[in-house]
Amino acid sequence: MDATNASRAGAAAATATAGAPPASRPPRKWTAARLLPLIGPLALYVVWDLVVRLQLVSPVLLPTPGATLVALAKGMAGGPLLGDFLSSVNRTLQAFVIAGVIGVPLGVLLGSNEKAYRSVEFLVDFFRSTPSSALIPLFLMIFGVTDMNKIAIAAFAAVLVILFNSAYGVINARKQRVMAARVMGASRWQIFKDVLIWESLQPTFVGLRSGVSMALVIVIVAEMFIGSDSGLGNRIINAQQVLNVRDMYASILAAGALGYVLNILFLVLEKRVVHWSGR
Repeated sequence: MDATNASRAGAAAATATAGAPPASRPPRKWTAARLLPLIGPLALYVVWDLVVRLQLVSPVLLPTPGATLVALAKGMAGGPLLGDFLSSVNRTLQAFVIAGVIGVPLGVLLGSNEKAYRSVEFLVDFFRSTPSSALIPLFLMIFGVTDMNKIAIAAFAAVLVILFNSAYGVINARKQRVMAARVMGASRWQIFKDVLIWESLQPTFVGLRSGVSMALVIVIVAEMFIGSDSGLGNRIINAQQVLNVRDMYASILAAGALGYVLNILFLVLEKRVVHWSGR
C-alpha cells in the first residue's frame, strides 16, 4: 500500500514537473535592458519641452520638440529636406571612400616599417591636429567653389585619421604572434600578410569609424561656408538667416541622425569582421 501511494505521489510530482516551466528559462530582464537606450532621448524631449513651455528660451528661437519632429518627418518624407540630406550623404561617402582607399594601404605600409613612419610622423600629427576648417581657403584656391572642394577637404581630414590608426595598428601588433611566426620560419611577407594586416584590422576599423564621422562634420561645415546650393549645412545656415527655426532644428536633427546611423553601421560591421578582437 505504501509502495502504491509512493508510486502515485511520484507520478503526480512528475506530472507537475512536466507542466511547470523549465528551470533554465531566462528571466525577462532583457526587456528592461533594451529600453535603457530610450531614456536619454526621452529625457532630452522632456527637458526641451519644459524649457519651451516655461519660456526659459523664446519660442521664436526654440520651437517645441513636437513641432521640430513634425518638420523633420515632413521634410524627409519627400520634402526638400530629403534632397539636401541625400546631397550630404553623397558628399560624405565620396570623401570617405577616397580617404579609405588612400589611408588604409598607406597606413599599413608605413606601419610595417617603423622607421618610415617615424620619418613622416610629424607631418601626420601636425596636419591631423590642424583644424581642417582652417584649410578651407587653401582648398578654395585649388578647387574653386565646386563640389570637389567640399569632398577634397573632407577626404583630407578623414585620411589622416584613418592613416594614423592603421599605422599604429600595425606598429603595435602583438609581439608574441610576430615572434611565433618568425620561430615557425615565416618570411617577412608572410608575417606582413598573415599577422600584421589581421592584427591591424581592429584599430583600422576604429580609424574608419572616426574617419566617416570626420568626413561628415567637414562636409556640413563646408556646405555652410563654401558656396553651395544643396546639403544639410547649406539648409541649416539658410534657415538660420531667415529665422525658420523649425527647419533649422529639423536639419540639425537630420545631420545628427545621419552621423549616429553611420557610427552604428560601422560598429556592427566591425563586430562581424573583427569578431576575434581581444582574444
